[in-house]
Amino acid sequence: MVTKREPSARQMRLAVELRRLREAAGLTARQAAALLGVNSVQISQIESGVSGVSEKRLRSLAAHYACMDETFIDALVAMATDRTRGWWEDYRGGLPASFLDIAELEHHATHRRDVESLNIPGLLQTEDYAHAVFAYRVPELPTADTEMRVEHRMRRKVIIEGPAPIPYEAVIHEAALRIRVGTRDSARAQLMRVLELSEAEHVTVRVIPFALDGFAGAWSTMMYVGGIVPKLDTVVRDAPHGAALVDSEAQLGSFRMLFRKVEEASLEPERSRDFIHRLAKEL
Repeated sequence: MVTKREPSARQMRLAVELRRLREAAGLTARQAAALLGVNSVQISQIESGVSGVSEKRLRSLAAHYACMDETFIDALVAMATDRTRGWWEDYRGGLPASFLDIAELEHHATHRRDVESLNIPGLLQTEDYAHAVFAYRVPELPTADTEMRVEHRMRRKVIIEGPAPIPYEAVIHEAALRIRVGTRDSARAQLMRVLELSEAEHVTVRVIPFALDGFAGAWSTMMYVGGIVPKLDTVVRDAPHGAALVDSEAQLGSFRMLFRKVEEASLEPERSRDFIHRLAKEL
């Protein structure tokens, strides 16, 4: 018997946005179903990500919900009709679903922003660094599982190192740059890799030094993934049992403001490169 696959985070996001539109219109699922000429079970299945929705039906729902934002509707249609089977599907059944969800989010992203206080951002990590991170897990993973996680992380870097890179900004605290996750040699190689990537036109790396006065934002670690339209942005945060995805408009606004605040506190890109270069020479 074939087990039905759980909807991906991208499919769930489409479902959530359709539910939000209905609720904003003040309609119940039963009323929306009547307007569409279907039963309420079908609306519930669409809004739970269990069933897909065609472009025609989605546009009809948007019209009934009096949504006038054509750009947003087009973005939802793109999500509903996308049939991409990305490289991350190679890992289905081998890695937790959250790993695949993040890779899919990144594949469709228009930009990425990271803030890290204790670790080098995943997209900037070397293979040795990533291996050391995953190997430190408690309880320890089998070697094959660790290698699969490392390989998956390296493949995710296609969004900034591949043929069609997206704009990427990272704000990294000095603590993350100084902690030796691996050996001295691998730590130096990691810093040099960050420097190398920061030279690309689409990559901006900023550093927050220990010596900065009045910085109380070490808790503000985040991964900000830009959607086709700002309403479809997503923030990924670490949670006890995996990644937590934040997508409410109010929370997204708060995280945008938080990123700007952290960015303003950091060194300019050129000074940041000089700073990282000095740290590498000290090793």
